Amino acid sequence: MRGVVAAVPTPITDTGAPVEDLYLAHCQWLLANGCDGLNILGSTGEANSFDGKARKTVMRWAAGALDRSRLMVGTGTPSLAETIDLTSFADELGYEIALVLPPYYYKPLSDDGLFAWYARLHDALHGRKIQIYFYNYPQMTGLNIPVSVIERLHKTWPDRFKGIKDSSGKLEYCRELTALLPDLAVFPSSEVALSEAAQFGYAGCISATANQTSSLSAQLWSDRENPDATLVEKISKIRSTVASQPLIPTVKYLVSLQSGHSQWQHVIPPFLELDEAQKSALAEITDHLVTV
Repeated sequence: MRGVVAAVPTPITDTGAPVEDLYLAHCQWLLANGCDGLNILGSTGEANSFDGKARKTVMRWAAGALDRSRLMVGTGTPSLAETIDLTSFADELGYEIALVLPPYYYKPLSDDGLFAWYARLHDALHGRKIQIYFYNYPQMTGLNIPVSVIERLHKTWPDRFKGIKDSSGKLEYCRELTALLPDLAVFPSSEVALSEAAQFGYAGCISATANQTSSLSAQLWSDRENPDATLVEKISKIRSTVASQPLIPTVKYLVSLQSGHSQWQHVIPPFLELDEAQKSALAEITDHLVTV
């Protein structure tokens, strides 16, 4: 997988149950409007607020209706057993890539302990072909996956540990990985990083705001050898405006405007829907959204 990958939000009812028709319609819209792939059931998809049953339901929907070669699915939890179960289930459905958070609850966590956790996941997958992408999100997990651990796992099982989504926001981390492991697929979490993708060898980006910038980001990815500074500035402005408000409620609010379905605004606590002042703060970009 390469290019622009949107981290897809999950529409829910007012009681927190995923909604199939809205979900698939938005996924299909993204794939038709610039996205090379989709990351489902990641942080933007509120995956860690769903139980295993709901996650498997959404996984079935996407696998049954979308091109699975253009999907990666979040299967990581602090529980090794649950992570094994979700990742094995994803493999059975035909997913090629699982995005796996590190076991973030018990800290401090040694490098050897982290290696052992991922090694146990690999062993439990037996002959399954599903690839594992690391998911580095220290702002949420409280830990940064050490480059040395990624290197050790990738070099020990290169056909299993194939890539990483880095949401740290520190591009020097991504640059270090591409320099050290040129065959590792490295995806920063910002579309703006596509402007240096050719220089540093990024595989693309995996971004929440790609839900709003998909067509612009596709253009930037296409022209990555000679990025347009004006286009980079435009994408950066959209991202900074979104980031000025709570990220996931904001992305879902903007999708509600794009799609015309207010149900998209529902979020699972502890998230709260945007209030009118927060919505007003987004007016600068809402007038320019690409709608269905």
